[in-house]
Amino acid sequence: MQRSRILLWGGVTAAAVGAVLCVLGWYGISGERFAERQLPYLASCTVPGAALVVAGAVLVAAALLLPASPPDRAPPPETAETPPPSSDGPPLRVPGGTLAHRPDCPLVAGKAEATEAGDAPLDPCPVCEPWPP
Repeated sequence: MQRSRILLWGGVTAAAVGAVLCVLGWYGISGERFAERQLPYLASCTVPGAALVVAGAVLVAAALLLPASPPDRAPPPETAETPPPSSDGPPLRVPGGTLAHRPDCPLVAGKAEATEAGDAPLDPCPVCEPWPP
């Protein structure tokens, strides 16, 4: 909303300043008889004024056409929820790993390659601490 307000008022201001410059240029040109003496008014007032009017119109159109707020994002599609792993099961390990993990440890949860630790001499995971102290 703030962005469209800035564009709108910036465009209105630019168009108003451009209109004032065009009027000043017209007034200066109208008092000169020869084209050579009218050229400075064209270069300093009328042409920049016309450019500001066009730029102001573009800014106002952008403010009116752009949405005031970003579009709402759709929520992610619901997937089949799997039950959370239980910490009641036997300790797990990953192939080649040296740590034993609880089944609900974030380091092994959801990994299909995680297997039971068995009798292998493994250190306890510092994240889930599978054995009581």
